[in-house]
Amino acid sequence: MNQQDFEQRNTPVWTRLDEMIQAIGKRHGKDQRDAKQVEFPHLYRQVCHHLAIARERQYTTHLIDRLNQLMLRSHQYLYSARAGNFSRVMQFIGGGFPALIRREQRLFWLAMALFVLPALIMGLSVYFWPEMIYTLMDSSQVSQFDQMYSPSSPYIGRERGSDDDVLMFGFYIYNNIGIGFRTFAGGMLYGLGSIFFLFFNGLHIGAVAGYLTQRGYIDTFWPFVIGHGAFELTAIVFAGMAGLKLGFSMLAPGRKTRLTALIDAARVSIRIVYGVIGMLVIAAFLEAFWSSIKSFSPEIKYIVGAVLWSMVLLYFIFAGRRHAD
Repeated sequence: MNQQDFEQRNTPVWTRLDEMIQAIGKRHGKDQRDAKQVEFPHLYRQVCHHLAIARERQYTTHLIDRLNQLMLRSHQYLYSARAGNFSRVMQFIGGGFPALIRREQRLFWLAMALFVLPALIMGLSVYFWPEMIYTLMDSSQVSQFDQMYSPSSPYIGRERGSDDDVLMFGFYIYNNIGIGFRTFAGGMLYGLGSIFFLFFNGLHIGAVAGYLTQRGYIDTFWPFVIGHGAFELTAIVFAGMAGLKLGFSMLAPGRKTRLTALIDAARVSIRIVYGVIGMLVIAAFLEAFWSSIKSFSPEIKYIVGAVLWSMVLLYFIFAGRRHAD
């Protein structure tokens, strides 16, 4: 193929890519959504291929320079858009997430009460009246917890035979995110689902804690949960507040339609859920690779747990103060 035929065949591609770059430039990079579309990377790869062909066939310097400039401009916009995404993620982690939680603090305290109060009441009840645990679990489930937290178990907090840390990491991610998602998605039932899952999880956790403490498994159970609990338990509360945000938007939409209020609330709730997922992944990692290990004394586990809880509290109290609280 000679140069003239090559140009005639591929000029529409070059023109289209050039038009997209100009459109992005006029928006001064705001969001740069066009640069993330499927079409833009596809056209960019085509131009790179055309440039390689032009150089191999020794077409005119004018054509090679044109394609080279188009390739460089495309590369700049494509990867600056991706860098922008990374920057937004880092801003969210660095301060946007805790600032968002503080802005929704009334929902946080409501979700916290719905979760913590049942846990405390059930925990104390089971501690003083151990048979109450059977109102939530059958005998096989209770026996399983006895085995998991027995001092003779090689790994704490796991069923016997579950000794692969990587597999347990995957299981914990699946389990934790499942709990978080149900707690959040339950908000679509006018908040009732989120209330139920917060209340139920609180009852369940309190019952287990009260039972194992009454059984004397203090040096196995509490050192196990104190580390990853800083992330896992807090994330469950955040998932609940995100669900309550959805529910209240439908119960009290104000001057908006229910659909508009729900969409506006979802924009906030989804951002909270992004943070919840990150926290649950951290919790799963700690639970698989740290909490279940018996080679560290309970005192070390308590110290590390106290540090982790302090980090979580300080992060959500102080991080992102430059964001509008």
